[in-house]
Amino acid sequence: MKILVCISKTPDTTAKIAFKDGNTSFDEAGVQFIMNPYDEWYALVRAVELVEAAGGSVTLMNVGPASNDTIIRKGLAIGADDAVRIDAEPSSAYFVAAQIAAYAKDKSFDLIMLGKETIDYNGSEVGSMLAQLMDYPFISFASEMKVEGSEVILSREIEGGTEVLSTSLPLVVSAAKGMAEQRIPNMKGIMGAKKKPLEVIAPVAIEERTRFTGFTLPDAKGAVRMIAPDDMEELVRLLHEEAKVI
Repeated sequence: MKILVCISKTPDTTAKIAFKDGNTSFDEAGVQFIMNPYDEWYALVRAVELVEAAGGSVTLMNVGPASNDTIIRKGLAIGADDAVRIDAEPSSAYFVAAQIAAYAKDKSFDLIMLGKETIDYNGSEVGSMLAQLMDYPFISFASEMKVEGSEVILSREIEGGTEVLSTSLPLVVSAAKGMAEQRIPNMKGIMGAKKKPLEVIAPVAIEERTRFTGFTLPDAKGAVRMIAPDDMEELVRLLHEEAKVI
């Protein structure tokens, strides 16, 4: 099985978020970056498990600058066979999806996997756009996946239960919690990752369809209000008059 796993670089979950240039761009100063956890823990690890069980290869795909090579090498250490980085600053979900599709369209990948979303923008857009551009079926938010020949059986959580779907390869899947368990690269994997191929290619020309005009931070959290356990009237008053519905 030939699998492509798309990975993104995101700020660490503990990073302090700030914007610059009149709140039009993210301020990366002092921010530690990591591989997007949904891409790493679920999509990549499950892809490696499938290849370990049935044979094949796992190729990593990233759209980004040279500074992303560190997280790509981590993915290689986890078990991917090789990697491709499209040397461009990702400017929108469509831009990323179009770049990946332009690379992958003639590579005959059986399965394309990515996390259900990135933890910075939480857009869940790239997977569906990529599937449309590739003309592949798309299953989103999958928490389990079994491959039996060319048939793929997937499960995902829905309101009040679990949905089971069956489709065939080739396929695009966005992975959610439950798809796999996190793997920590061992020393052998880390050393081996240094020798695995990482191809850098130029981006193709893409006509942008959206642009970011500005960002705003959420309101600061208010102070904690302590209410005596027997003062239910005050609690009800605060819920009616001061509590904000988000």
